[in-house]
Amino acid sequence: MHLVAKISAWLMFRPFLILLFFVNLGGTIYGYIWYGWQLRITEPIFLIFVPDSPTASLFFTIVLGLWIIGKRNRLLEALAFVTLIKYGLWAVVMNLLTLWETGSIGWLGWMLVASHFAMALQAVLYIDHYRFGYLSVALAAVWTLHNDVIDYVFGQMPIYSSLSEYSAQIGYFTFWLSIGCIAFAWFVASLNRHEEPRVSVDPD
Repeated sequence: MHLVAKISAWLMFRPFLILLFFVNLGGTIYGYIWYGWQLRITEPIFLIFVPDSPTASLFFTIVLGLWIIGKRNRLLEALAFVTLIKYGLWAVVMNLLTLWETGSIGWLGWMLVASHFAMALQAVLYIDHYRFGYLSVALAAVWTLHNDVIDYVFGQMPIYSSLSEYSAQIGYFTFWLSIGCIAFAWFVASLNRHEEPRVSVDPD
């Protein structure tokens, strides 16, 4: 079997999907705990929009769970794809900017860089297995851009105190990162939309 095809088959190998499901579930729970202090000072109306990264991994966790049991939800797939890439890359950039600004981010910062890069990477690795269409991408775009408005117009962005003076520039960067991720999803929507991904019990 061709290497790319073999990797694609392994990605849908049921035991691997189950392992990835629990890895993402654990990361999601940890992410919500990490945001706990900010959630405690957030107005209830904004609570759903504050923990961006764990919500992105929650979308993908649900997608993995559905694939494991032979189900699917195109909107959740689109939401997972767009938000995993967006917030994965966003957090990597924010932590590297913090490193540039302060000179150190410690082991926790580097752990966040690695884990968030992995978020974006896993979204890309599953490109051949998504089956979302243009409508799902459009709805995911509404969610994503609305979240940007909540973050940078209503001031609910994740708090990086060392970067607070750059909030306008970060908001501008975030908007265009969203546009790029949405455009990427629109492209993916045109690929392989009529074939169902198959969960296998044998990757060979």
